[in-house]
Amino acid sequence: MTGPDLVDEPFRYPVLAEHERFRGAKWSVWSETVDIDGHVVVRDVLRHPGAVAVAAVDDQGRLLLIRQYRHPVGAFLWEIPAGLLDRAGEDPLECAKRELLEEAGVTARDWAALMTLALSPGGTSERIAIYRASGLTVDAGARPHTGEAEERELPQRWVTIPDAVARCFDGSFANATAVAAILALAAQSG
Repeated sequence: MTGPDLVDEPFRYPVLAEHERFRGAKWSVWSETVDIDGHVVVRDVLRHPGAVAVAAVDDQGRLLLIRQYRHPVGAFLWEIPAGLLDRAGEDPLECAKRELLEEAGVTARDWAALMTLALSPGGTSERIAIYRASGLTVDAGARPHTGEAEERELPQRWVTIPDAVARCFDGSFANATAVAAILALAAQSG
């Protein structure tokens, strides 16, 4: 079969006009008028600063999960530590190190890029860089208190990769970032 390479390719059709519809604390929503090969359409885009997540794996091969309330979906979700890039141009790896410490009181000696995801590319510019962290030092007392409501208490659980994979498929886990990271870890070890 011929055609384009089987790899995502950066490309943007011309934006003829844009209008900010909403500016929030972390992101904004814009209506963009786009010329797609002569078809002029309006697309609403949630502009997002980007995010990181950390698949922290201990010396026993267990993955760190935290439980966090997520208001938009009305649920407590089991997730891997994650957070937003705080400023334009922030180094994603440095952000990942900060988030692992802030959310879990964990530091890591070894870091590797695991994957980057476009979480909902039909509506948001958000991309999340996921890192694998190992060589962990766990000190829950080192976790700074951010004072933010959802991050005030983040219960932790260490789970084996096979157990985490099973929970992805039985519906126990719904967080897309966590599910992708779990399946990537399983693929790497299998």
